[in-house]
Amino acid sequence: MAQTELKRELANRHVQLIAIGGTIGTGLFLGSGKAIQQAGPSIMITYLIVGIAVFFVMRALGELLLSNAGYQSFTDIAEDYLGPRMAFITGWTYWFCWIMTAMADVIAVGVYVQYWFNIPHWVPAVVCLIILLGLNLLTVKNFGELEFWFALIKVITILALIGIGIIFLIMGLKTDAGSVTVRNLWEHGGVFPNGVKGFLFSFQMVVFAYVGVELVGVSAAETANPEKNIPSAINKIPLRILFFYVGALFVLLCINPWTELSPAESPFVKTFSLVGIPIAAGIINFVVLTSAASACNSGMFSTSRILYNLSRKNQASVHFAKLNKNHVPGNSLFISTLVISAGALLSKLIPEQAFGIVTTISAICFIWVWGVVLVCHIKYKKTRPELHLKSKFKAPLTPAVNIVVLALFAAILIIMLIARETRPALLFTPLWFILLYVLYSVNSRKREQDNKIINAEPTIQ
Repeated sequence: MAQTELKRELANRHVQLIAIGGTIGTGLFLGSGKAIQQAGPSIMITYLIVGIAVFFVMRALGELLLSNAGYQSFTDIAEDYLGPRMAFITGWTYWFCWIMTAMADVIAVGVYVQYWFNIPHWVPAVVCLIILLGLNLLTVKNFGELEFWFALIKVITILALIGIGIIFLIMGLKTDAGSVTVRNLWEHGGVFPNGVKGFLFSFQMVVFAYVGVELVGVSAAETANPEKNIPSAINKIPLRILFFYVGALFVLLCINPWTELSPAESPFVKTFSLVGIPIAAGIINFVVLTSAASACNSGMFSTSRILYNLSRKNQASVHFAKLNKNHVPGNSLFISTLVISAGALLSKLIPEQAFGIVTTISAICFIWVWGVVLVCHIKYKKTRPELHLKSKFKAPLTPAVNIVVLALFAAILIIMLIARETRPALLFTPLWFILLYVLYSVNSRKREQDNKIINAEPTIQ
């Protein structure tokens, strides 16, 4: 018998580490160098602002998911509150932005392996995809285990950085960059050394740093105890933001004056080198390698589940809804992996611009998805107040906070339009939404015609 339902095999420890892994990624380990150069020490404020906004998005998503046990992901929520067209656009947009993100990460895997082996970039990229595909095809528990260990590596690295930084601060030690002191936060041009403009332009990379936090919602259908595990994971997001992002950046900037950090290298590599760890570069290269593999793993998981849900809603090929004997959407995994592998071509065609374009498009699409969640929650509270009243996981300060966060997202898009580096990607992205709108209209007309043929009375001969 064909399998038709996803299996709930993600335990609490998987959900907790998926949540951590979703909030620590390539955007922090690699992208923070560029963001620091734009904003200086005020980058901590940027991470805090976006982190708070994302937390309110997650609280809204959590309440919506737990209001209906039948929801598989937020695409179901979008259909329920905004209609099938919006579900179609949101679902395919989420698939698209994770595809773009995973493309960047699988290319990064090939680059990182060059540190140890002088082989063509595409070889380790393909090997990574094959290994992740094989493990994901077995059971969803394998995805949970992979993310558990990937996230653990990230956590240990940041814990080591913060621990070493605190020791250096207390002892007042010096490095080749100078004294380790909190005065480095304001003695090199102030907290806003590049003015308000630099501070605002850092928001794009910071938004990208938070992509993936909503994986808790995507994994809801495969979580063993969503009523307990999802609220627990979401409620811990603020502490993780303060510790892993703001805390790590605080230590980085106390050890390194922001003027000593290069946007072309990881500030984590620079910091570990300064504190006297001889194999620092190798250690951090391994960490960013696992971080890229983790992001690619998350991309394969999320895109396959989105295709599965779209197929179940007749918004994608019926083949994507088929599950293998392990209750995993194998066909969806295969096609997503195949598209992700095309990232090597993008890297070859525009090697200098590829990462910036991909991350900008990804950030824009994630803003769309997060915005849809907030709009759905506003409508949920307005049209179904009885569900909100009996909810055990009410989103706080709604609907006012939803509107404030939506305004923040709109402001970030305007900043991306003004910034020269992000403007081309922002102007390109609307073409994707126009394409989806047209495709939905064409498919709707085709379904109507098919239904008319099926329902037509047979002709009497």
